Amino acid sequence: MRHLEENTQIACVRWFTYQFPELAGALHHSPNGGKRNAREAARFKAMGTKAGFPDIALFYPTNEYHALFIELKTDKGRQTENQKWWQQWATAHGYKYAVVRSFEEFVIEVKTYLKNNKS
Repeated sequence: MRHLEENTQIACVRWFTYQFPELAGALHHSPNGGKRNAREAARFKAMGTKAGFPDIALFYPTNEYHALFIELKTDKGRQTENQKWWQQWATAHGYKYAVVRSFEEFVIEVKTYLKNNKS
């Protein structure tokens, strides 16, 4: 099931890069997931990795939001408590946060977000 989420994310990032090449540098994935040994996990934590941080962040402000955070899930996937905390924090501080379950939902979310562009 994990590969389904990863493959969806790869498709989303590719689409975004081709659709919005001028914003491609503002789209970021924080490599929080994956299996790590205890030493590597400790190094990531010491470097500032935060559990539950959204899968994709678009650091591009609009008239309404500072940035867009997207958490990718499969149809049956559920947010962890840390992911729920990030969602609450982000929405309380002027960020758009969306849980997306498909490539199509990602496209709609991004297009809707960018319609509220500052320029």
